[in-house]
Amino acid sequence: MTGPVKPKERGPIVWYAVLALVVIAGVVAVVATRGSDDAKPVAGQTAAVTVAKDGADALPTFESAQDDPAVGTTIPTVSGTTLSGGKLTIGPDDGKAKVIIFAAHWCPHCQREIPLLAEHLKDSPMPDDVELLTVSTGVEASRGNYPPSAWLEDVGWTAPTLADSSKSLAASTFGLSSYPYFVVVDAEGKVVFRITGEISVDQFDQLVAAAQSGKSPI
Repeated sequence: MTGPVKPKERGPIVWYAVLALVVIAGVVAVVATRGSDDAKPVAGQTAAVTVAKDGADALPTFESAQDDPAVGTTIPTVSGTTLSGGKLTIGPDDGKAKVIIFAAHWCPHCQREIPLLAEHLKDSPMPDDVELLTVSTGVEASRGNYPPSAWLEDVGWTAPTLADSSKSLAASTFGLSSYPYFVVVDAEGKVVFRITGEISVDQFDQLVAAAQSGKSPI
């Protein structure tokens, strides 16, 4: 897959087509060629992440949006530091619906997806009742487009972004299998939908609507 899926219409039929394609995109992202630069680690690009012991269990590793066993389960609680140095907790108890995006700086699909959404959000900002959160994960100084903090700033990405641990603890706790990875959560803190790979801005808007309604887009 060489670019984002651009469906001609909205609705379930569109998503079924995407489900067959994003698996390919995700696999390509995971095995993407390493960058040729010899960048040295930049402080603050990864940070310790804590998983609440009294919170919900980790989500199962994502395989398919169809019959996803995570749907309806409560998300775990992870806490850590943002790329800007603040504190951030992602969990089910704040009463707010969420779209959580897990992205890797070296992933070619993430490099297309994040700027696309950043531009879209300038004209179509998130509704007040849905929070957009990001997790910068899979960080490696030896891979391209490093450091992630500079990349996200350059493309105008303003959503709060958790710096995952060097072992990608937040990502694994949420069941990441490839990049980019979207987890849609309702106001009760339960998983509504999960998907991997590039999506269009129309499909992103459907994820936001799914978070609001608590109903899967497929």
